[in-house]
Amino acid sequence: MIPETILSPGLRQELAVVTATGLYSDPERFLVDAVHTFLAARPDLREAMACTMYARGEISLGRAVEWSGLNIEALKGALHRRGIVRMADETATEMRGLAEVALQAAERQLP
Repeated sequence: MIPETILSPGLRQELAVVTATGLYSDPERFLVDAVHTFLAARPDLREAMACTMYARGEISLGRAVEWSGLNIEALKGALHRRGIVRMADETATEMRGLAEVALQAAERQLP
């Protein structure tokens, strides 16, 4: 649940109306859906958020690739542009998964 102290009265009223429609059982479900929709429309924001979470050590490089919707090389470029140094925190399974995705994009297979 969202603490009501951080919501403006207008937003609190709008969230109450959303649940009153019966389309959402609670405001949090609506907000999750709204954020997912917003992020789908804003790939630049997804990229920036993935880079920030990676820089903070909150997610791995593989997870940042998934989160951002970029391929591994594009994400490496995004990290570089932001001055974020890559860390070698990927597991062997993640690295294999990233390699498979890259090879599929190149229409090749792992030996």
